[in-house]
Amino acid sequence: MSVLEAVAAPHAAHRDNHTHRDVNGGWLRPAVFGAMDGLVSNVALMTGVAGGSASAQTVVIAGLAGLAAGAFSMAAGEYTSVASQRELVLAELDVERRELHKHPADELAELAALYESRGVEPKLALEVAMQLSRDPEQALEIHAREELGIDPSDLPSPMVAAVSSFGSFALGALLPLLPYLLGATALWPAVLLALLGLFACGAVVARVTARSWWFSGLRQLFLGAAAAGVTYALGIAFGTALG
Repeated sequence: MSVLEAVAAPHAAHRDNHTHRDVNGGWLRPAVFGAMDGLVSNVALMTGVAGGSASAQTVVIAGLAGLAAGAFSMAAGEYTSVASQRELVLAELDVERRELHKHPADELAELAALYESRGVEPKLALEVAMQLSRDPEQALEIHAREELGIDPSDLPSPMVAAVSSFGSFALGALLPLLPYLLGATALWPAVLLALLGLFACGAVVARVTARSWWFSGLRQLFLGAAAAGVTYALGIAFGTALG
């Protein structure tokens, strides 16, 4: 086997097995936070109301109100947040685009100096910078990545973030409501189903983050149980004080 073949073989294997998950997408973070927030906030709300000796009907109404209010709030917040971030990035890109147009030599020297600071020989760094700067849009993309740390072609979508957040929050908040909607009159089935959902969500998130599934699941279960326990105790205290 020649040296070229020996190098090419492991390169092919590396190429086939060396893939990465999308870490810049606009849907994952709002979907994960939405589902977790929906589960935790609604089961906490329902346990707090139930702790105040409210009827099953009142608990269901509170849960439905929490689902609607939380889903719309999450969607609005995510849309505003991502849209503001996107607008800021686009404004900075416009600044960089104007600089490339007004001071191309300075921007070229800046890019060459950047590559030189990373160990590229000065002459080669300048040649690379000159070749990459021939296309204005390519030059803008490279400067944005190197100076701003962003990819202009992969900006998150406010609408995707809002829809993902709304849907995932609604699904999460619906889970503790299901036992009541199916005829249950006690609180414990709703809490049990919510805690199982939290564990499952944590385990699923671990598949994305490469963390241990049981650790992530137990962490989410513990946090949800703590929130439900605290609000239930507060519900009892407020119910006693107001009764």
